[in-house]
Amino acid sequence: MKSIFEKDLIERCTKHDRKAQFELFERYKVALYSSIFRILNEEDLAHDALQEAFIEIFKGIKKFRGECTLGFWMKRIAIRKAIKLAKSRMLFTSLDQVAELPDHAPLDGWIDGQLLDMAIRELPAGCRSVFLLIEVEGFKHAECSHLLSISESTSKSQLSYAKKLLRGKLNELMKA
Repeated sequence: MKSIFEKDLIERCTKHDRKAQFELFERYKVALYSSIFRILNEEDLAHDALQEAFIEIFKGIKKFRGECTLGFWMKRIAIRKAIKLAKSRMLFTSLDQVAELPDHAPLDGWIDGQLLDMAIRELPAGCRSVFLLIEVEGFKHAECSHLLSISESTSKSQLSYAKKLLRGKLNELMKA
């Protein structure tokens, strides 16, 4: 359910009110940038995707029906922009490579958030995107596969591959 403030902000944005658009930008830019950066892993590209996302948000805000929160609606647009920018660079690992990976023992002990973030950034683009969409953003495999234009089985295998790589990298970092 939208608050009165949010309804007013949306209404003003549909009328191209620059102050309202700036207010919306200021309110959501950090959260959207964070989601975009995690996918792209490059500041310049993330800023470009954020700018493109807000352009699309402002153009399409009339279509927002309130079936989800405004923030979630905007995040979907931002993630799609990030994926679109990343797609030409993104190579998904073949299933044959995933099958050859050894299983690592589960991690023992506490994991530092910075180590985890560093390990996630080092993942190959394809499995990093799947991991972030499912484990961080909370999307289901069906939604993830639709966003990335891959099959659900590829989404599942990429997630498994990402987790194996993360286990190995985190075990390596924790021993250092």
